[in-house]
Amino acid sequence: MMRTEGFRRLCMTVLLNLIVAAAYFAGGRIGLLQQVVIQGAVVTPLWPPTGIALVCLLWMGLRVWPGIALGACLVIQSISGSIDPVGFGIVAGNTLAPVCAYLMLRRVGFRVTLDRLRDGVALVFLGGLVPMLISATIGAWLLVVTDSLPDSGFWIVWWTWWAGDAMGVLVIAPLLLVLRMARLPSGAYRWAEAAALLVTAFAVTLLATRSDMALLFLVFPLLIWAALRFQLEGSAPCMLLVSAMANSAAIAQEGPFDHHTLVEAMVNLQALNGSAALTSLLLSAIVAEQNIIRARIEQACQDLAEVVERLAPGKATSGWPPRDEDGVETGGG
Repeated sequence: MMRTEGFRRLCMTVLLNLIVAAAYFAGGRIGLLQQVVIQGAVVTPLWPPTGIALVCLLWMGLRVWPGIALGACLVIQSISGSIDPVGFGIVAGNTLAPVCAYLMLRRVGFRVTLDRLRDGVALVFLGGLVPMLISATIGAWLLVVTDSLPDSGFWIVWWTWWAGDAMGVLVIAPLLLVLRMARLPSGAYRWAEAAALLVTAFAVTLLATRSDMALLFLVFPLLIWAALRFQLEGSAPCMLLVSAMANSAAIAQEGPFDHHTLVEAMVNLQALNGSAALTSLLLSAIVAEQNIIRARIEQACQDLAEVVERLAPGKATSGWPPRDEDGVETGGG
């Protein structure tokens, strides 16, 4: 019986790793659709596999790290046709970075619901910015020591690599996390507002990323609207839309990225992506935390009102928050 149970666990672990590898590979192929070549090195301004890998670790634990490594091997093989020692080094860096991110997030008590400001801050720094230094440093260093990249190109490739991996976490991870707990809008008004947000986000982002004028700042009111009204469920898809359309414009050097070199376009792009991701993620976490606190306070007041009613029947208020004769809240906060 114990052997059978152990065999089932082994089969489940193997299956999960294969699923993770397939998801990583699919994310990698999608990311490569917007690749750029800098100093002969292929990099992407947004690398979805880092976000996919981190979320898989958060959901399933360290047992799926071989799936991340396998997925990274498949992606590199699809690019170069084979894997050499440099490729294995890059695979090691791409596996080690999300694993370190997972360990640091678990160390600080990170919650995947992202309903606290501390969780948003932890995802930004411990999930994205800090651990992705590992993959960028290993990858760029290996390219230099094997003469695949000139010494003069190290820092720009390193920076682009790091920014792409970090943006993969800040853009893709929140979207995947929220999909697991997303709820459809309730009521016709909420549906109408969600539809208006979607249409407006597409139109404004298209204008901001394709106009020759410097209008990229227009995306921030949209992200604030999405975060305030829908929290992460609204801001995460909007952030993905903004990032994808901005990436496309920057790579094509169109709109506000015109008349710039590719390197300058990448710098402007990552400044936009980073600022937008921080705005949407942290503001969503703040609003969600405030909503939870308010709900707990209202529940505590209701419980207190029930206790008072039992101690002094007929003298306690009928509930909290206070309401007028039509059932409309009259105060309490």
